[in-house]
Amino acid sequence: MNDETSKLIAKVERFARQEQLFAPAEPGRALHLCAAVSGGADSMALLRVLLELREAFGYTLTACHVNHGLRGETADRDEAFVRAECAQLGVPLTVFRPADVGMAVPPHAGEDWARRLRYACFAQLLAGGIDCIATAHTATDQAETLLFRLARGTGLHGAGGIRPRRPGYCRPLLGLTRAETEALCAAFGQVWVTDETNESDAYARNRLRHGAVPALRSVNAAAEENLARFCEKAARADEYFARQAEQLLSIARLDAAQTARKAPKAKAAWWLEPLQGADPLILEAALHSLVAPVRDAEEKYIRLLAELVEQGSGAVQLTDTVRFCAGSGMLWQEKSRPEAAAAPAFSLPFAPADGAEFALPGGQTLKTRLFVSGFREKTQGVHKKDLKNRADYARITLLYSALTLRTRQPGDRFRPAGRGLSKPLRKWMNEAGIPAGIREGLPLLAAGSEILWVCGEGFAEGLAPDEETEQILQLELENGGTTHEHE
Repeated sequence: MNDETSKLIAKVERFARQEQLFAPAEPGRALHLCAAVSGGADSMALLRVLLELREAFGYTLTACHVNHGLRGETADRDEAFVRAECAQLGVPLTVFRPADVGMAVPPHAGEDWARRLRYACFAQLLAGGIDCIATAHTATDQAETLLFRLARGTGLHGAGGIRPRRPGYCRPLLGLTRAETEALCAAFGQVWVTDETNESDAYARNRLRHGAVPALRSVNAAAEENLARFCEKAARADEYFARQAEQLLSIARLDAAQTARKAPKAKAAWWLEPLQGADPLILEAALHSLVAPVRDAEEKYIRLLAELVEQGSGAVQLTDTVRFCAGSGMLWQEKSRPEAAAAPAFSLPFAPADGAEFALPGGQTLKTRLFVSGFREKTQGVHKKDLKNRADYARITLLYSALTLRTRQPGDRFRPAGRGLSKPLRKWMNEAGIPAGIREGLPLLAAGSEILWVCGEGFAEGLAPDEETEQILQLELENGGTTHEHE
């Protein structure tokens, strides 16, 4: 092992001791550490460094690998590679596939689904006796995360980036760049595999990786380390402001008796005066602590609540069930309404025919009707909601060979009538104000990932009947005899 390699390992050791990453879970019992190994350079460097440091820290080391089932033969190749390397290094390995944690690969599964799968696998390991999962995040990942969050809009908490540790997880390589993990692999003679999706600019993080980070590195070779150090400082500042915010909320909070008397509908309440008189950064941290438990604490939601506090009256709806209100000198969070059971997902082959009926979950029925007559005759005096649920039958059947009646899936896109612009369905639902509680169960007509009809919205752009239409397809969703509309 050369001097440069020894320095890098020593750097990881110092970082681990500074952040107490490998502290025993219980006195007198060695930490059981599991390395998350994908087979890439970062994770193989992690595995080799953890083997080098095992004696110094006294932990028990195992590894895990998640085969997401998304990349066919290359995913199986990566699994076989990790199995072989762990066997050669003498590291016990657990391999997961989606079915092992009760998940199935959905059509058009993306990065969000893959991350949920990984953390479901990690949760199973933690529940089974593993004390801590070590992931291979590096200073380069930290820099990319900071740039991504700044571009999307973030506050001090988000600028703190990836934390070195949280309950059940640690990131020993946060002090190393990706170039340094590759140098470690080279020094150990350790080969690795490359995930081909990392080369695609279809993902925002990859565009940052291929464009923004190299540009910053051309300005200063230490750009990644400098951005990572900024995250460390931001995280420390965030911890300080979080303590101040906790004190502020404690001073402002109404006790249970006051809340019951002054705001009987409130889950919790605070006097506005101390909030309005607080330092803006401390108020922002306090509001972040209120938002974070119920949704992603993006900057825009913090600003909305800050404006509510400043105005002293009004309301902000954070989610379908969480609402903050201000008035009578108080800020309060309303008690959540009981949530309805989530509507079950469904997928049915759809063949349009006159008088066909499709039974859906929850007692709903979708009925189809075909009108053989002309456009003018059948559209005069028709209610608007019926018009938008009508399409040119020939256009539908000629353009789309396989139709499915189903609920939403990752990757779905919709082109609303009159807009001429295709959007991710999730984004369109947010913009259209579709209540969050009905989105998962909302019936859709789809051709692959293209959504042709949304219940309550109607057919997509380009499918409406016109003067040349000979047959009209009409869809009606009934629930207990009542036509369903989400507006």
